[in-house]
Amino acid sequence: MKNRITDLNDHLFAQMERLAEDDLTGEKLEAEVQRTEAMVKIADMIVDNARLGIQAATLVANHGDRFRKDLPMLSGPKEIDGK
Repeated sequence: MKNRITDLNDHLFAQMERLAEDDLTGEKLEAEVQRTEAMVKIADMIVDNARLGIQAATLVANHGDRFRKDLPMLSGPKEIDGK
């Protein structure tokens, strides 16, 4: 598994294909439905996190370094005691 949004998209489409299989019935179908629900919850968190990163980047792009001191996660790691 890779860690890009395009990979997430591929996984979600693959899950849709599994759900569409004609021989999927009973317990197997229920297991795939539960798997799908779990995947959707995780996908929602991943997309929300990506959206937040885009919003932060847009804020810095639109307003320059004026907000950088208020967004330490965009500045990179801080040095501790000169290290």
